[in-house]
Amino acid sequence: MARTVSIGNQDFEKMIQRNCFYVDKTGFIKEWWENEDEVTLITRPRRFGKTLNMSMLKCFFSNKYADRGELFEGLEIWEDEKYREIQGTYPVIFFSFAKIKQTTYKETIEKIKKIIFDLYQEYAFIGKWNGLTDKEKENFNNISYDMSDVIAQEAIVDLSNYLSRYYGKKVIILLDEYDTPMQEAYVNGYWEELVAFTRSLFNSTFKTNPYLERAIMTGITRVSKESIFSDLNNLEVVTTLTPKYETAFGFTEEEVFKALDEQGLSGKKNDVKIWYDGFRFGSKNDIYNPWSIINYLDKKKIAMYWAESSSNGLINSLVQKGSSNIKMMVEKLINGSTINVVIDEQIVFSELDYSEDAIWSLMLASGYLKVISSEELNLIRESDNEYELALTNREILFMFKKMILRWFSPAKSETNEFIKALITGDIESMNEYMNDVALRTFSSFDSGNHTSDKKAPENFFHGFVLGLMVDQSDNYIITSNRESGFGRYDIMLEPKDKQSEKYPGIVIEFKVINPRRENSLEETVEAALKQIEEKNYDAELINRGVDKENIHHYGFAFRNKEVLIDGR
Repeated sequence: MARTVSIGNQDFEKMIQRNCFYVDKTGFIKEWWENEDEVTLITRPRRFGKTLNMSMLKCFFSNKYADRGELFEGLEIWEDEKYREIQGTYPVIFFSFAKIKQTTYKETIEKIKKIIFDLYQEYAFIGKWNGLTDKEKENFNNISYDMSDVIAQEAIVDLSNYLSRYYGKKVIILLDEYDTPMQEAYVNGYWEELVAFTRSLFNSTFKTNPYLERAIMTGITRVSKESIFSDLNNLEVVTTLTPKYETAFGFTEEEVFKALDEQGLSGKKNDVKIWYDGFRFGSKNDIYNPWSIINYLDKKKIAMYWAESSSNGLINSLVQKGSSNIKMMVEKLINGSTINVVIDEQIVFSELDYSEDAIWSLMLASGYLKVISSEELNLIRESDNEYELALTNREILFMFKKMILRWFSPAKSETNEFIKALITGDIESMNEYMNDVALRTFSSFDSGNHTSDKKAPENFFHGFVLGLMVDQSDNYIITSNRESGFGRYDIMLEPKDKQSEKYPGIVIEFKVINPRRENSLEETVEAALKQIEEKNYDAELINRGVDKENIHHYGFAFRNKEVLIDGR
C-alpha cells in the first residue's frame, strides 16, 4: 500500500510515526560518524532534505530520544548492532537560522539571541542544578532576549559546558541553515556587521569548545573562510563538488523510480526525469530535488515546484544588474549551450557586485547550474577550478524564462506592443515605452551601489535581449556581441523565415553618451547608427539570406535614465 505523501514535513519523528512517505537516508548517520570529523559543514541547494536529515540526526543521537529505537526499526542504520547501542545517548544542541530573514542588523541579532534563549529554556532545569556554581547559575538565568553581544557569542559554549557535566558526556551540536542570515545581510547592506558577530559566535561554539564531541552545520553556500571561519581550522567542508555524502541529500534515480512505482506512476518516469533530474553531487549524477518529486507524487502533474518554492530574488538581481557578458552567458544557457567558467566554492558575498566568477559559483551552489559529466569535464578543464556548466534541468530553464519575462512587467501587453513597434519600425512607440521602463526600473534598482550609473542602462537592455528571445524564439534567432562585417554588433535578430517581409532582420547598437565627443543624445544615437553602417553589421544577415532592404537598424542612446532610440 502506498504511503501518504506529506508536503513540507521536516520532522523525522512525525514522519516515521505517521508512516508518511520517506526515503531512507539513515545510512548518512553511519557515514558521518565513521568519518570522525569534528566539525562538518555540508552545503546543498534549498529544499534538498537538509533540515529533515538534521532532525533525523537529532532523533538518533539525542538522549531525549533514549529508548526510542522504534523510530529507526526497518531502516538501514538499525541493521548494525553497534549503532543500536549509540542511539539516544548524547546531549544534543539543535538550532536553526532558517527563519532569520530580517532586513536590519539589529533585528537579526535580536532573532539570534531569541534562538539562544529558547535553547536555554529547553534545559531550564539545569539552571537549578547543584552541579553548577552560584556564578554559573546566575549566568544561566541571565540569558535573555536583551543579553549583550558578548554573552550571546559565548552562550552556546557555556551551554555545552553545563550539558556535558550534567550528562557526563560531550555534546553534539547541529546548526541548520547557518548562512540564511548571511544572504539577508548581503541583500540588505549589513554584511560586515553580521560577519563580525558570527565570527566570534562560531569560533567559541565550534573551535574553542572543549565540551564538543562533534558538530554539523548545513547551508546553501560555503561562505568564505576569511569571512566567518577564519579561526576554524578543524572544519571539514563538503560542497556539491565533494565526494562525501553524495547520496545523503536529494533523491537518486533509483529512489525516485521506486517511489513512482509505489504511487502507481510507473509510466511517468521519462517525464519526471526530463523535468527534475540533473543535479550532481561529487561524482554522482542523476540526483533529483526532493521538493519537486514529493509534490509530483502528491499532485501527480508536472509543474515548477522547486523553482517556485521560494524567492529567487538574489539570483534575479545579480543577473538583471550584471554585465552584458553575464546576460550573454545566460542567453547561451537558455539556448541549451554550456558555459566555461572559473568556480570558487568559497562564496565571498562582498565580491558579488563585481566578480562574475562569484555569481556563477553562487548559482552552482544554489542548484541552478550543474557540472557536466566527469568524462567531458576532464577534456574541457583548463585549470583546477574551471568547469563547464549547464542549466540543471527543464524546471530551471522555465524558471529563468519566467524571470526574464518579469523584467518587462508590470504589463505584458506593453512588452508585446514594444516588440511589435520594434518589428514594424514604430520609433515613437519604442521611445515612449523604453523611457517609461527605464524610469520605473532604474528608480527601483540600487544601481548606484552595485553598478555604475554609466553601465546600468546598457546592462539592463542586454537583459532585454533575453526577454525578446523568450517571446520571439519562434520567429527569430537572436545573437549578441558577435562579429559581422568589420566589427561586433550588440544585438542581432535574424528572422527564421528569410522570405517574409513580416519579420525583418534587426541590428541594434547601444551607446552611452560621451560628453567629450557628443553634445546630445541625438548625436550619440546618430553615432550608433553610423557605426552599424560603417562596420557593415548587415553582412551576416545578408550572407544568411536576408534581403538588405528588409533589415532595420536601431541605435539606443543613454544618459542616466534617459533613452533615445532612432532607426533607419
